[in-house]
Amino acid sequence: MAVDTKTMKPSLSTITGGLSGPAIKPVALRMVWQAAMAVKIPVIGIGGIMTASDAVEFFLAGASAVQVGTASFIDPQAAVKILQGIEEYLIAGNFSGITEIRGLINRTG
Repeated sequence: MAVDTKTMKPSLSTITGGLSGPAIKPVALRMVWQAAMAVKIPVIGIGGIMTASDAVEFFLAGASAVQVGTASFIDPQAAVKILQGIEEYLIAGNFSGITEIRGLINRTG
């Protein structure tokens, strides 16, 4: 919920709404980590991915893919920028691809 102090009314037409974006990233990251350790199917990381670094965290926690949501509302090119940043991270770390870092925190510590 948010309130517009000028109009003294709720900012959202429905008064309340869902929580998304960076606020949920720590919880989403934990859930991806737990799910990836518990199942043998691909897990998609969703929640608070605003940068390439955020996306890489989800891959390290075990995600096979990520979804960019809120960042796209702020910057329509966010997904492209995040993809480029992931590629730069992989090149800098001399990794051949996402599969090489996926779930790495589960394998190292």
